[in-house]
Amino acid sequence: MDKPKSRTAVEPLALFDLPTHHLSICSLSLSQSTLYIGTQNGSLLLLSLNPNPNPNPNPNPSPSPTPNPPPIESVSSSSLSRNVSLLRTVSLSDSPVESIFVLAEIDVVLVLSDGFLFLTDSLLIQPVKRLGGLKGISVIARRFRGTHSQSTDLTGNSSNLSTGQRILDKFGGVRANGVKTRELEQNREGDYVFALVIGRKLMLIDVVLSSSFINASFVMLREMHCFDGVKSMVWLDDSIIVGSINGYSLFSCVTGQSGVIFSLPDVSRPPLLKLFWREWKVLLLVDNVGVIVDSLGQPVGGSLVFRKGGPDSIGDLSSYAVVVRDGKMELYHKKSGNCIQVVTFGVEGVGQCIVADEENSSGELVAVATPTKVICYRKVPSEEQLKDLLRKKNFKEAISLVEELECEVDHFLQSETMQPAEVFPFIMRDPNRWSLLVPRNRYWGLHPPPVPLEDVVDNGLLAIQRAIFLRKAGVETVVDERFLSNPPTRAELLESAIKNIIRYLEVSHQKDLTLSVKEGVDTLLMYLYRALDYVDDMEKLASSKNCCIVEELETLLDGSGHLRTLAFLYASQGMNSKALAIWRILARNYSSGLWQDPAVENGVHDGSASVTTGRETAATEASKILEDSSDQDLVLQHLAWIAEINPILAFRVLTSEKRTDQLSPDEVIAAIDPKKVEILQRYLQWLIEDQDSDDTRFHTFYALSLAKSAIETFDSESSSQSPDAGREEQVKTIDIQRNSIFQSPVRERLQIFLQSSDLYDPEEVLDLIESSELWLEKAILYRRLGQETLALQILALKLEDSDAAEQYCAEIGRPDAYMQLLDMYLDPRDGKEPMFKAAVRLLHNHGESLDPLQVLETLSPDMPLQLASDTIMRMLRARLHHHRQGQIAHYLSRAVHIDARLARLEERSRLVQINDESLCDSCHARLGTKLFAMYPDDTVVCYKCFRRQGESTSITGRDFKQDVLFKPGWLVTR
Repeated sequence: MDKPKSRTAVEPLALFDLPTHHLSICSLSLSQSTLYIGTQNGSLLLLSLNPNPNPNPNPNPSPSPTPNPPPIESVSSSSLSRNVSLLRTVSLSDSPVESIFVLAEIDVVLVLSDGFLFLTDSLLIQPVKRLGGLKGISVIARRFRGTHSQSTDLTGNSSNLSTGQRILDKFGGVRANGVKTRELEQNREGDYVFALVIGRKLMLIDVVLSSSFINASFVMLREMHCFDGVKSMVWLDDSIIVGSINGYSLFSCVTGQSGVIFSLPDVSRPPLLKLFWREWKVLLLVDNVGVIVDSLGQPVGGSLVFRKGGPDSIGDLSSYAVVVRDGKMELYHKKSGNCIQVVTFGVEGVGQCIVADEENSSGELVAVATPTKVICYRKVPSEEQLKDLLRKKNFKEAISLVEELECEVDHFLQSETMQPAEVFPFIMRDPNRWSLLVPRNRYWGLHPPPVPLEDVVDNGLLAIQRAIFLRKAGVETVVDERFLSNPPTRAELLESAIKNIIRYLEVSHQKDLTLSVKEGVDTLLMYLYRALDYVDDMEKLASSKNCCIVEELETLLDGSGHLRTLAFLYASQGMNSKALAIWRILARNYSSGLWQDPAVENGVHDGSASVTTGRETAATEASKILEDSSDQDLVLQHLAWIAEINPILAFRVLTSEKRTDQLSPDEVIAAIDPKKVEILQRYLQWLIEDQDSDDTRFHTFYALSLAKSAIETFDSESSSQSPDAGREEQVKTIDIQRNSIFQSPVRERLQIFLQSSDLYDPEEVLDLIESSELWLEKAILYRRLGQETLALQILALKLEDSDAAEQYCAEIGRPDAYMQLLDMYLDPRDGKEPMFKAAVRLLHNHGESLDPLQVLETLSPDMPLQLASDTIMRMLRARLHHHRQGQIAHYLSRAVHIDARLARLEERSRLVQINDESLCDSCHARLGTKLFAMYPDDTVVCYKCFRRQGESTSITGRDFKQDVLFKPGWLVTR
């Protein structure tokens, strides 16, 4: 076990010694400022505590704890005894008081003694009543139902509910303030359910209590079989965890089924159970180890290892488990398992020790008892603990405490101790949209209702000023000394208050609330963000899923200049038209320099950054809205300014598949600015290639648009002749390509489209480019029109692309195509010199497919013989070679044919011998003198079976048409 940490987490509050020595304490129950003590002789004592003592006599005592708690050893017994007083004692029986339950809601105390249940009032004034019909009770546990649990209502009786509660349940249990609630800790009158162990029976009862406990009764809810030796029990939600001498078991109060959680060894300490209120978990003691389980008995969160063999009793105080044994109290941190503090309150061997806590998640007091005295401790404020650790220079432990406090705050924010609607009056003045949601607490007769933060701060500052004046006059005040020595400013207090409310509302934003409360939380959270100018948080909330009321915020945000937040808010609420209008205004203002761009604010001093980045951000956010919108008029209305900033975003808007109804292509094409040629071309390409449009208008329009762009690009490239002009043109081209939609040049796209599409009008496109220098495109169009000669002339003579010309001839497939190309090479006309090298290349590649006589007739007399002699000789040899190859193939084919005929003849002339014993291989009938047939696989069948089987399939199932049977011949082998 680790050495205990040097931290003072609790300090002594009160000390009480039993008035007579023959009394012995056996049970405790702590409820707020009252303490109930049960003794061995059956007496019940009521003590009153002063939870906020002030050691200094002062007419105006401060309600806060002692700022600097003195060491425990230095506190005198007399000073502690003044903080507690014995109010009353009542005798119940002659047997020990085993359990005490304080039903604070109706001021009733239920006590188990001598196997009976006794009822009395919380002040022990009225006579004690014994609940009849029950005796021999050994263990009792009250049912506790968690806030977030879906536990079963065992009573099933709505007659105990008030009229308002019954109406509330019909509407799903939603309060008037809009907070969804569940039952917590038996908070309804008449709904006090307990589990009792009587012998080997586990009984569930509902104690029916009215305004007077004199007429109390009980209703039996369920009875289950249990076992002997039950020592401890906890009932959490629908699970009853029972601890016996043999181990721990889990019972279901709904089904009655039970199961073993785990067994105890033969030699072990008695079982002990403790419910941890904050975590809503149960601790099961096994010797000196505390195992923490959930309501289903599943271990969670590790275990606690205690010192010196295990405790006598366990309590719960904030984030600590309080353990007592042999006159010592130890505090263990539930999460880390470390021992934080050890306090000695009795001598070793003093006897059985008991600890009691306040049985709620926010308790600050704990009481420990020996057989003769009771000592109450209270938790030292965390601030004082931190100061003490810093004075001792124990920085590691101080950091650990700060982390614990952070978890404490998170736990409070997640709890339902306070309702979100309770903070609304601190933010907005009444009357407002959410005034009716604020819960009307009954104590407002003593305390005024909440007011806006400004009024709270002003009243606090006024009180500080009044206290300073009274202090100068020699009058003591209740104001904290820190405020008097260093008064805070109004701005500091307001900022701190707003930050803390923001933190609470941020957690409430994630909770499951009704719509009206969600609207209030989100709207007021936006108010507070704007008050502190938390621009990032404002935009994050506005752009995410929220329930803000736009009418409450649009004037405020517009007036303060938070137009981006307002645009996000409009978009999140479906007001796309207003959101787009703001983004358009922002884009125009960034462009004109009326608004500072975020890039400049972040230190980017590029001259173009303040225009580009801000405008593109506005265009990007607008495009996100338009991509989801099916409102065609709205999309086309804002298309132009987005296209001006970023054509890629404009194209995404037009072709988005997020919208349910696609835009009309005709309307889109008509709305695109004619100057935005790339957007138009990319949209047409998307229609044709991605949407498989077969509309000839779109195909022709796309081809014409590409042709125009190709002509303009060609003319632009041709006009840049000088080095300076070329350099400027290159820079301009790079800048254009940076923002271009396309990655490939326009001529490449035009050529691919002209070759791939069959739906455009080639004549119309040819008319457009007829006078241009787009010769390859002309060749493609001439071929589309069937003018193959003109296309071949362009490829061979104009472009001088021999590969393309030969490939074109191969695609034409006519025998005379190569001869026509050869004639063009040898006689190009228009004053051009013959292209002898191209002609020789053609003869070299395709000479074998040409007629030598035609080639010789075509050759020009002016062609040098040495250029063509080798080619002509090779062509003639190839011609002869092909002729001889054909003869060989012809004779081989004839040989195969003759061999097949011979094999067929042999098959047809085969003899088969049939005797009286021969049977049909199909029907197994004797053949005798019947007609029969024999298949190539030597199977013999009668004629009847042959007609049924067919001539191509034998009885073996082999189909001779599909699976040919080869037999050896002189040429063909198997």
